[in-house]
Amino acid sequence: MENSQDKSAAVQLMQVLENINSAERQRDVDSGPVTLVAVSKTFQPESIKPVLEAGQRVFGENRVQEAVSKWPGLRQDYSEVKLHLIGPLQTNKTAAAVELFDCIETLDRSKLAKTIAAELKKQQKSMELFIQVNTGAEPQKAGVLASELASFIGYCRDEQDLQISGLMCIPPVDEDPRKHFMLLADLAKKNGLSKLSMGMSADYETAIQCGASHVRVGSAIFGRR
Repeated sequence: MENSQDKSAAVQLMQVLENINSAERQRDVDSGPVTLVAVSKTFQPESIKPVLEAGQRVFGENRVQEAVSKWPGLRQDYSEVKLHLIGPLQTNKTAAAVELFDCIETLDRSKLAKTIAAELKKQQKSMELFIQVNTGAEPQKAGVLASELASFIGYCRDEQDLQISGLMCIPPVDEDPRKHFMLLADLAKKNGLSKLSMGMSADYETAIQCGASHVRVGSAIFGRR
Protein backbone atom coordinates (compact mmCIF):
# COMPACT_ATOMS: atom_id res chain seq x y z
CA MET A 1 0.00 0.00 0.00
CA GLU A 2 1.26 3.49 -0.85
CA ASN A 3 1.83 5.86 2.02
CA SER A 4 1.66 9.65 1.81
CA GLN A 5 5.42 9.92 1.23
CA ASP A 6 5.18 7.58 -1.76
CA LYS A 7 2.31 9.58 -3.25
CA SER A 8 4.14 12.86 -2.72
CA ALA A 9 7.18 11.48 -4.54
CA ALA A 10 5.19 11.48 -7.78
CA VAL A 11 4.10 15.07 -7.12
CA GLN A 12 7.67 16.10 -6.32
CA LEU A 13 8.87 14.40 -9.52
CA MET A 14 6.55 16.66 -11.52
CA GLN A 15 7.94 19.71 -9.74
CA VAL A 16 11.53 18.67 -10.46
CA LEU A 17 10.70 18.12 -14.14
CA GLU A 18 9.07 21.56 -14.25
CA ASN A 19 12.19 23.09 -12.69
CA ILE A 20 14.38 21.28 -15.23
CA ASN A 21 12.32 22.64 -18.11
CA SER A 22 12.56 26.14 -16.69
CA ALA A 23 16.34 25.87 -16.24
CA GLU A 24 16.70 24.58 -19.81
CA ARG A 25 14.91 27.66 -21.12
CA GLN A 26 17.26 29.94 -19.16
CA ARG A 27 20.48 28.48 -20.56
CA ASP A 28 22.66 30.69 -22.70
CA VAL A 29 23.48 27.77 -24.99
CA ASP A 30 21.07 25.02 -25.96
CA SER A 31 22.96 21.82 -25.17
CA GLY A 32 20.01 19.52 -25.80
CA PRO A 33 17.43 17.96 -23.48
CA VAL A 34 18.41 17.15 -19.91
CA THR A 35 18.01 13.60 -18.62
CA LEU A 36 16.74 13.28 -15.07
CA VAL A 37 18.39 10.44 -13.18
CA ALA A 38 16.09 9.78 -10.23
CA VAL A 39 18.33 8.59 -7.41
CA SER A 40 16.49 5.73 -5.73
CA LYS A 41 19.29 4.47 -3.49
CA THR A 42 18.09 3.17 -0.08
CA PHE A 43 14.43 3.28 -1.20
CA GLN A 44 12.46 0.08 -1.54
CA PRO A 45 10.34 -0.95 -4.55
CA GLU A 46 7.11 0.24 -2.94
CA SER A 47 8.55 3.76 -2.73
CA ILE A 48 9.89 3.67 -6.28
CA LYS A 49 6.73 2.38 -7.97
CA PRO A 50 4.77 5.68 -7.71
CA VAL A 51 7.62 7.44 -9.52
CA LEU A 52 7.63 4.73 -12.17
CA GLU A 53 3.86 5.05 -12.49
CA ALA A 54 4.32 8.79 -13.03
CA GLY A 55 6.49 8.03 -16.06
CA GLN A 56 10.08 8.30 -14.82
CA ARG A 57 12.32 5.73 -16.51
CA VAL A 58 15.95 6.62 -15.66
CA PHE A 59 17.16 5.80 -12.15
CA GLY A 60 20.44 5.96 -10.28
CA GLU A 61 21.76 3.56 -7.66
CA ASN A 62 24.90 3.77 -5.53
CA ARG A 63 25.45 0.12 -4.67
CA VAL A 64 25.45 -2.84 -7.00
CA GLN A 65 24.13 -5.33 -4.44
CA GLU A 66 21.23 -3.09 -3.44
CA ALA A 67 20.27 -2.55 -7.08
CA VAL A 68 20.45 -6.30 -7.78
CA SER A 69 18.06 -6.92 -4.89
CA LYS A 70 15.26 -4.72 -6.22
CA TRP A 71 15.54 -3.78 -9.90
CA PRO A 72 15.20 -7.16 -11.66
CA GLY A 73 11.75 -7.48 -10.08
CA LEU A 74 10.74 -3.91 -10.93
CA ARG A 75 11.92 -4.36 -14.51
CA GLN A 76 9.48 -7.22 -15.01
CA ASP A 77 6.74 -4.57 -15.00
CA TYR A 78 8.81 -1.63 -16.32
CA SER A 79 11.11 -3.15 -18.91
CA GLU A 80 12.12 0.19 -20.45
CA VAL A 81 13.88 1.40 -17.29
CA LYS A 82 17.48 2.55 -17.67
CA LEU A 83 19.77 2.19 -14.66
CA HIS A 84 22.82 4.33 -13.91
CA LEU A 85 25.46 3.31 -11.38
CA ILE A 86 26.40 6.56 -9.65
CA GLY A 87 28.39 5.18 -6.73
CA PRO A 88 31.93 3.76 -6.57
CA LEU A 89 32.43 0.42 -8.27
CA GLN A 90 34.71 -2.26 -6.84
CA THR A 91 36.33 -4.40 -9.50
CA ASN A 92 34.92 -7.59 -7.95
CA LYS A 93 31.39 -6.24 -8.55
CA THR A 94 32.04 -5.39 -12.23
CA ALA A 95 30.36 -8.46 -13.72
CA ALA A 96 27.12 -7.83 -11.83
CA ALA A 97 27.26 -4.10 -12.63
CA VAL A 98 27.73 -4.67 -16.36
CA GLU A 99 24.88 -7.18 -16.39
CA LEU A 100 22.37 -4.96 -14.57
CA PHE A 101 23.22 -1.35 -15.41
CA ASP A 102 22.90 0.58 -18.66
CA CYS A 103 25.41 3.25 -17.66
CA ILE A 104 28.34 3.43 -15.26
CA GLU A 105 29.06 7.03 -14.26
CA THR A 106 31.98 6.35 -11.93
CA LEU A 107 34.82 5.06 -14.09
CA ASP A 108 37.90 6.49 -12.36
CA ARG A 109 40.95 4.23 -12.64
CA SER A 110 42.81 2.09 -15.14
CA LYS A 111 42.22 -1.23 -13.34
CA LEU A 112 38.48 -0.63 -13.41
CA ALA A 113 38.58 0.39 -17.07
CA LYS A 114 40.38 -2.85 -17.93
CA THR A 115 37.92 -4.93 -15.91
CA ILE A 116 34.89 -3.24 -17.47
CA ALA A 117 36.31 -3.71 -20.97
CA ALA A 118 36.85 -7.43 -20.36
CA GLU A 119 33.37 -7.85 -18.90
CA LEU A 120 31.65 -6.00 -21.75
CA LYS A 121 33.40 -8.30 -24.21
CA LYS A 122 32.48 -11.39 -22.18
CA GLN A 123 28.83 -10.39 -21.92
CA GLN A 124 28.76 -9.09 -25.51
CA LYS A 125 27.24 -5.86 -24.32
CA SER A 126 27.73 -2.15 -24.86
CA MET A 127 26.96 0.53 -22.31
CA GLU A 128 27.37 4.22 -21.64
CA LEU A 129 30.42 5.13 -19.59
CA PHE A 130 31.14 8.39 -17.80
CA ILE A 131 34.48 9.22 -16.20
CA GLN A 132 34.22 10.64 -12.70
CA VAL A 133 36.41 13.72 -12.29
CA ASN A 134 37.60 14.88 -8.87
CA THR A 135 37.20 18.57 -9.69
CA GLY A 136 38.06 19.66 -6.16
CA ALA A 137 41.17 17.43 -5.94
CA GLU A 138 39.81 16.09 -2.65
CA PRO A 139 42.06 13.29 -1.35
CA GLN A 140 39.16 11.39 0.23
CA LYS A 141 37.02 11.45 -2.91
CA ALA A 142 37.10 9.15 -5.93
CA GLY A 143 37.66 10.50 -9.40
CA VAL A 144 40.36 11.32 -11.91
CA LEU A 145 42.22 14.58 -11.37
CA ALA A 146 41.60 17.20 -14.04
CA SER A 147 45.31 17.24 -14.91
CA GLU A 148 45.27 13.47 -15.60
CA LEU A 149 41.97 13.30 -17.46
CA ALA A 150 43.22 13.53 -21.05
CA SER A 151 45.70 10.68 -20.58
CA PHE A 152 43.08 8.54 -18.83
CA ILE A 153 40.58 9.09 -21.65
CA GLY A 154 43.30 8.08 -24.09
CA TYR A 155 43.97 4.90 -22.11
CA CYS A 156 40.28 3.99 -22.03
CA ARG A 157 39.76 4.63 -25.72
CA ASP A 158 43.02 3.46 -27.25
CA GLU A 159 44.11 0.62 -24.97
CA GLN A 160 40.77 -0.70 -23.72
CA ASP A 161 38.57 0.22 -26.69
CA LEU A 162 35.94 1.76 -24.40
CA GLN A 163 33.41 4.26 -25.70
CA ILE A 164 33.45 7.16 -23.25
CA SER A 165 30.21 9.16 -23.36
CA GLY A 166 30.87 11.93 -20.89
CA LEU A 167 32.10 13.17 -17.52
CA MET A 168 30.65 13.22 -14.01
CA CYS A 169 31.55 15.20 -10.91
CA ILE A 170 30.50 15.73 -7.29
CA PRO A 171 31.64 19.21 -6.18
CA PRO A 172 33.02 19.78 -2.67
CA VAL A 173 30.16 20.42 -0.26
CA ASP A 174 31.65 23.66 1.07
CA GLU A 175 32.33 25.35 -2.27
CA ASP A 176 30.24 27.08 -4.92
CA PRO A 177 29.32 24.25 -7.29
CA ARG A 178 29.18 26.54 -10.30
CA LYS A 179 32.95 26.73 -10.72
CA HIS A 180 33.17 22.94 -10.64
CA PHE A 181 30.39 22.58 -13.18
CA MET A 182 32.11 25.09 -15.46
CA LEU A 183 35.40 23.23 -15.08
CA LEU A 184 33.75 19.93 -15.99
CA ALA A 185 32.07 21.51 -19.02
CA ASP A 186 35.42 22.91 -20.15
CA LEU A 187 37.13 19.54 -19.72
CA ALA A 188 34.40 17.82 -21.71
CA LYS A 189 34.72 20.32 -24.54
CA LYS A 190 38.52 19.95 -24.66
CA ASN A 191 38.21 16.17 -24.85
CA GLY A 192 35.37 16.01 -27.37
CA LEU A 193 32.74 14.70 -24.96
CA SER A 194 29.13 15.86 -25.14
CA LYS A 195 27.57 14.49 -21.96
CA LEU A 196 27.89 15.94 -18.47
CA SER A 197 26.40 14.33 -15.36
CA MET A 198 26.45 17.03 -12.72
CA GLY A 199 24.05 18.56 -10.25
CA MET A 200 22.05 17.00 -7.45
CA SER A 201 18.96 18.00 -5.47
CA ALA A 202 20.45 21.23 -4.09
CA ASP A 203 22.06 22.51 -7.29
CA TYR A 204 20.68 20.74 -10.37
CA GLU A 205 19.23 23.95 -11.84
CA THR A 206 22.64 25.62 -11.62
CA ALA A 207 24.20 22.55 -13.25
CA ILE A 208 21.74 22.76 -16.15
CA GLN A 209 22.62 26.40 -16.71
CA CYS A 210 26.28 25.30 -16.88
CA GLY A 211 25.55 22.67 -19.54
CA ALA A 212 24.53 19.48 -17.71
CA SER A 213 23.06 16.75 -19.87
CA HIS A 214 22.21 14.58 -16.85
CA VAL A 215 21.20 15.59 -13.31
CA ARG A 216 21.09 13.17 -10.39
CA VAL A 217 18.18 14.05 -8.11
CA GLY A 218 17.16 11.97 -5.11
CA SER A 219 15.87 13.74 -2.00
CA ALA A 220 13.97 16.41 -3.99
CA ILE A 221 11.88 13.54 -5.37
CA PHE A 222 11.83 10.81 -2.74
CA GLY A 223 12.36 12.89 0.39
CA ARG A 224 15.01 12.46 3.02
CA ARG A 225 16.53 9.05 3.57
